[in-house]
Amino acid sequence: MSTDAQLDAARDARLHDLIRDEVESGAEALVALRRDLHAHPELSWHETRTTAAVAERVEALGWRVERLPGSGLVADLGERRAGPVVGLRADLDALPIQETTGDPWSSTVPGVAHACGHDVHTTALVGAAAALARVHTEGMLPGRVRLFFQPAEEVMPGGAVRLLGLGLLDEVDRVFALHCDPGVDVGQVGLRLGPMTSAADQVDVRLEGTGGHTSRPHLTGDLTFALAKVTTEVPAILSRRFDPRAGVSVVWGRIQAGSAPNVIPERGLLSGTVRILDAVAWADAEKMVRELVHEIVRPYGVTAHVDYTRGVPPVVNEAVSNSMLADAVASVLGPDGRVVAPQSLGGEDFGWYVDEVPGAMMRLGTRTPGGATYDLHQGDLRIDERAIAIGARLLAEVAVRANAQPLR
Repeated sequence: MSTDAQLDAARDARLHDLIRDEVESGAEALVALRRDLHAHPELSWHETRTTAAVAERVEALGWRVERLPGSGLVADLGERRAGPVVGLRADLDALPIQETTGDPWSSTVPGVAHACGHDVHTTALVGAAAALARVHTEGMLPGRVRLFFQPAEEVMPGGAVRLLGLGLLDEVDRVFALHCDPGVDVGQVGLRLGPMTSAADQVDVRLEGTGGHTSRPHLTGDLTFALAKVTTEVPAILSRRFDPRAGVSVVWGRIQAGSAPNVIPERGLLSGTVRILDAVAWADAEKMVRELVHEIVRPYGVTAHVDYTRGVPPVVNEAVSNSMLADAVASVLGPDGRVVAPQSLGGEDFGWYVDEVPGAMMRLGTRTPGGATYDLHQGDLRIDERAIAIGARLLAEVAVRANAQPLR
């Protein structure tokens, strides 16, 4: 091994030890923070208490903190020199779900819970902030790191759109994030090159007609029948109009029409999501859905109003960034720490970040080995809290690796 290679190896070992020691020394405090955030969840755009708790801790570590209007914050550390500006993102918001775990740190807010693990994401990034501050103090941070504590990931359009609109990603050269995966054991991380999630949009269809008696449907617009046709025909037709490999999925979550069995109503509502694995097909989806709805209801004498909200593009892990994540996982968890993450039909607004700059997301294992497998967006979700320190170390490790990468 050459002298330069020996120096690089010694530096990498020193960085690894600094990050490990800093995170391990603060592990109990991180668990306490996670439990505090978990007990006090806040819905999208209302994460004021969460923002304040995070800002206090990160600012005390020496980061330059900028609070965003309403909720959320960004924080910077170091100066841009030879290396890129590296972004790390966590999401702050909870879901309108009732928690059912019964844990001592269960949600104290009725009907609101951290059922997607965002409290873990946020706490892991606070832990990474502590480790990176230590690296900076030791003079081993070659460039700059920017933390995004983002509001409103769970709504469409989400907080990522606002942050990008504020220009907060303009200086960032590479960006990373993690997401809890309760189907993967703690101590393992799911990685995937290329698309990791799907595009996700929301569609609301409102039908209006004259209404009337069910004994005379020929004298009125049969709105309920038309609504049922939209419910079944839009998914069926889209499956034939798009390449099957695009993975188009239309699922309705709400249907409302009428209040009596012998009355054809004047109004009806249908709401659901459109999920697409392929980014090219996603670009065509809105126009096609709008056209299909109008074509389907035309014979029934009712009027359709379509509200189509483009939600998020797919998260597409870029090759170099994904390789950096793989190196970080190997360093922190060893050769058995990496598993292959399947592409998910779930939406994730980190897709907007990697649509702008190279980046990658990892799936952080949160299941206790041999324990129960939970699902996201459910009130009984439990997290093995050992995942918090692992997530913190991984975020810090990938940040210093990417930060040391020469700009090309």
